[in-house]
Amino acid sequence: MRPVDARTADDLLAIAEDARERTRREDPTGAALVEERYPAMLEALDWYLDASRPDQAFRVATALVPFWVSTKRIDDGDRWFERSLAQPAGSAARRARALYDHGYLVFWAGRYELADERFAEARAAAEALGDSNLLALVLAGAARVALSRDPAEAARLCREGLAATEATPSSEGRSSAMHVLGVALQMSGDLEGARDVMTSRLELGRDSGNEFIVWVESSNLSIVERQLGNLDRAEELSREALHIVRARGDAMAIPWLINGLAAVTAAKGDLERAATLNGLAAALLEKAGGEWPPDEREQYEYTLAAVEAGLRPDAIEHARSAGAAMSTEQGVAYALSEAAAG
Repeated sequence: MRPVDARTADDLLAIAEDARERTRREDPTGAALVEERYPAMLEALDWYLDASRPDQAFRVATALVPFWVSTKRIDDGDRWFERSLAQPAGSAARRARALYDHGYLVFWAGRYELADERFAEARAAAEALGDSNLLALVLAGAARVALSRDPAEAARLCREGLAATEATPSSEGRSSAMHVLGVALQMSGDLEGARDVMTSRLELGRDSGNEFIVWVESSNLSIVERQLGNLDRAEELSREALHIVRARGDAMAIPWLINGLAAVTAAKGDLERAATLNGLAAALLEKAGGEWPPDEREQYEYTLAAVEAGLRPDAIEHARSAGAAMSTEQGVAYALSEAAAG
């Protein structure tokens, strides 16, 4: 690997941003582009800071956030953001985005207090800048944290984000606020409202060919359809999402989707299989270094309660251990096998 210089760093920045766009399109080559150059990209982050080019460093970090989340490297990104944001460097706009990115990153590791702090700082900066897109992203981020303690407050924050982006209907921030609003409505018990929001966003994803939105909203809508008693539809949605994510190889998303299939399987009464999927999902999430988001934790605990009510403790332990012993590839194949469809 050649030493990082200005030309190398700029090339790596371009590759990182291209990789992020590919990832947003569910193109599996996006992660591969970064993986091949990951040590050099870490060097480029520091080189830009040392060369008094912090905005470029923040751009690289923004581009790497999806990679850090999906490849179990959240700690790498956390350390870099902590170090870089401690320095009074960079334009107001880039620092504001970096504050949001840091909060979003550590949220997925369950570090909600730090995430809330970063979102609060980013919100003040976004309001000072008059950046409605970033403001909506930040409000959606704060809503993610609020989901576990006050879904109604989470919904209020999301609606504030939607109001801020009314003039920019295709913005990233508005899309994020709509996504979290659906989850907040589901968690607060407004299942019909949640279904409407999630279905609208799912249709937008299908119309635009955005597979990221398709799998995310399919997964969320599956929770709602299960709670409404539409179990075949819930299973169909979870399986569709898992097919997409398997191709993408997202280490964090795979256990979430298997978690959804476990809940549907439990609702259908196949408790031994549900316990196996439950153990598999928990083990894969631990390997990925993540924590259950609030809505996913509800599904996880629903499955546990169902199997505990219907199976002996030794049968539960045997099934969960069998799931936990599977590799990612074995587990995904098991989750998508015909037994699940039947």
